[in-house]
Amino acid sequence: MKIYLVGGAVRDKLLGLEPRERDWVVVGGIPDELLARGYRPVGKDFPVFLHPETHEEYALARTERKTGPGYTGFACHAAPDVTLEEDLARRDLTINAIAEDENGELIDPFHGREDLKKGLLRHVSPAFVEDPVRILRIARFAARFAHYGFKVAHGTNALMREMVENGEVDALVPERVWKELERSLGEDRPTAFFKVLRGCGALTRLFPEIDALYGVPQPEQHHPEIDTGVHVMMVVEQACRLSDDPRVRFAALTHDLGKGTTPEEEWPSHKGHEQRSVKLVQQLCDRYKIPNDYRKLAVITAEYHTHVHRAFEIRPATLYKVLEATDAFRRPERFEQFLLACTADSRGRTGYEDNAFPQADFYRAARDAAGKIDAQTLVASGLQGAEIGTALREQRIAAIAACKESYDQGEQA
Repeated sequence: MKIYLVGGAVRDKLLGLEPRERDWVVVGGIPDELLARGYRPVGKDFPVFLHPETHEEYALARTERKTGPGYTGFACHAAPDVTLEEDLARRDLTINAIAEDENGELIDPFHGREDLKKGLLRHVSPAFVEDPVRILRIARFAARFAHYGFKVAHGTNALMREMVENGEVDALVPERVWKELERSLGEDRPTAFFKVLRGCGALTRLFPEIDALYGVPQPEQHHPEIDTGVHVMMVVEQACRLSDDPRVRFAALTHDLGKGTTPEEEWPSHKGHEQRSVKLVQQLCDRYKIPNDYRKLAVITAEYHTHVHRAFEIRPATLYKVLEATDAFRRPERFEQFLLACTADSRGRTGYEDNAFPQADFYRAARDAAGKIDAQTLVASGLQGAEIGTALREQRIAAIAACKESYDQGEQA
C-alpha cells in the first residue's frame, strides 16, 4: 500500500500558497487495511476514509465510468490493481492531477507543472466532457487564480462549449450550482467565473438573468461604460474591493437584473427596473435554493439602491420609509452590507471607480439620528396604543430632516 498527496494541496504548494486542505490517495490498499489502522469510512459512492488523527481524507485509488447524464451518472471502481496514473487520469485539470510521494517526489503524468507555469487551465483527458460540474469548477478556478493570469486552454473551452450544446449543464442539480457560485463569490476575482461561463455558452443556460444584461445600453451620461453587463461586472469588482462578504458581492451581482427585461423601445432608460429586478432575484434564489440571508440582502439592494443614490434629493419621509423597509434599526449589520453594495454600484462605472459616495454616509447619519428616538421614551411620556407608532414615525422623520439640514449647511460651507 502506497499513499500519495494529491490534487489541490500539491498544486497550491507549487504555486507557493498555503494549501486549504490536503487530500490523499491510497494505491494498492483495501478497506480492511485502513480500518485496521483506525481510519473511519465516510464515502458513500466510493471508499473514502478519515485519518484517525488529522481527519484528512484518504481515498482508495479508483477509476470512473460514465453510466448516465449529469455529474451523478458514474460507476466507480476502486481496487488494489488501480494504478496512481489511472486515478490521476480521472481528474478534471492537469494542474490538479499531480501527486507527491512520501519523499516529496512529484508524479506528473499529464504535465500539470508545465501548465502551472503557463497559467493554463487544461483538461486531463477527453473524459472531461462526462461531468458537467467541471465547467463550474474551471470557472471557479479561473476566479481563484485570475490574479496569476490563468486562462482556460482553447481546447478545454471547446470541450466545455460542446458540453453546453449537448445539454450536459441542464442536468446539474441546483444545490451544486449554488455551491460553486457561492465559492466563486468568495474568491479573489469572481468576475472571472462569469467570464468563463459566458465564453463557453453556459451563462445563458445557468444564469440567463445575468447573460441578458450584456448588450443592454444605459444612459451614457451616468454610465460611460454603457453596457449593463459590463457595468454589473464592474460593480462586482468594486464590491470585492469593499468587502470579502460573498453576500455583499451577490447583492452587487443581482442589483440590476431588471434592466435585462426593459423593452428595447425604452432604451437606454430603465424606468421601473428596481421592481423587475426584485422579481428576477426571487426567481434566481428559488431556482438554486439560495439561502435567505443572501436573498434578503439582494432583494433590498435591488429595490432600494436608487433611493440611496438619490439620498440628497428625496424627502425625509421617503428616506425614513427606506430605513424601515431595509430594517435598518433592527438589523444594522445587514443595513451596512446594503450600503456597501450601493457604494459598489456607484463606483462600478467607468471613471467613478475611486469616487467618494457621501450618500451612504448620509444614510448612516440619518439612521443614527432617527434611531435615538425609541418607543420606550414615548411610552414613558404617556402615549398609548397607535399614538406611539404615529409619534415615533413623526419624530424620526423630524430627526432625519434636521440631519439633512445639517448636511446641506455643511455642503454650502
